[in-house]
Amino acid sequence: MRTCRVGLVGAGGVAQRHARVLSGFADVELIGVVDVTEAAAAELAGAHRARSYGDIGQLLDARPDAVYVCVPPFAHGPIEEAVVTAGIPMFVEKPLAVELPTAERIAGLVAERGLLTAVGHHWRYLHAVTRARELLVGRAARLVSGAWLDRVPPVPWWSRRERSGGPMVEQAVHVLDLIRLLAGEVTEVTAYGDGVAPPVDGADVDSVTVAALRFAGGAVGTLGATCVLDWKHRAGVEIVADGLALELAEDALTVRDADGQRRFEADPDGARVAVDRAFIDAVRGVGDDVRVPYAEALRTHRLAVAVAESARTGRTVRLTAGATRTAPVGAARDA
Repeated sequence: MRTCRVGLVGAGGVAQRHARVLSGFADVELIGVVDVTEAAAAELAGAHRARSYGDIGQLLDARPDAVYVCVPPFAHGPIEEAVVTAGIPMFVEKPLAVELPTAERIAGLVAERGLLTAVGHHWRYLHAVTRARELLVGRAARLVSGAWLDRVPPVPWWSRRERSGGPMVEQAVHVLDLIRLLAGEVTEVTAYGDGVAPPVDGADVDSVTVAALRFAGGAVGTLGATCVLDWKHRAGVEIVADGLALELAEDALTVRDADGQRRFEADPDGARVAVDRAFIDAVRGVGDDVRVPYAEALRTHRLAVAVAESARTGRTVRLTAGATRTAPVGAARDA
């Protein structure tokens, strides 16, 4: 395959970013865009000399080599089912869904077809993340502290739990994915929400959530998230191992060990390009660097849903490796 013909589902901000990146690749042709808002699809398609289509069926009839699914959390499911049924390689933006059953169902279909997939956890393509993993070789994580301290994103669906899944599922999932990558699998979650919705019409998500995490390898940790600010303050993770402290954000890695402190700059824009480049190369058969296929993203999604479930129900949630669902344990905590 000399040119990869790509169809795009969604025309929002994330879809626009992917369209810009893909249009910059000499071996990619963006052939079509679908969105529930036809005017948005037409505008994005026109900006990249593509065609707008009325629905996913029409886009698939154009026989793309790959499809990008860049839709809000509540819209996942039917689109992926159609793409998988057509047997077309698929890139899905996070989160995989609002809840777990939809993602589990899609993962099963993907596995049955043996389909090439990728999910947009672009932080895994940061050179700083690679460096952090190298530094942790032979040193088990002992203490983990993650955070996503931000504002309410300017989209109407985000502050409604049934539309976004909540901050842990929609935003902090990036940090949870890093936590899994660097510190290993989480086996137990106990989370608390503050029960106070942000001052947005119709909002019902918690403004603040904190979770305690227990890891299979023996580490313990926390993750805090909030949307009460007017700016994005911090997003990242700190990891302490024997004789080593790492602080990793999207823009840099700070390392402290016996040799002192040093800082490694990161390139988030480069990572956003790299995640697309890796997927296109895999579709074309000239590369094999997809770091987060759908099945791997599902593991992170299970963790995010477990945190949200614990905060919502007041119960500790245990995650079993390889299980298709999380299992609450113990009695509900006092309100």
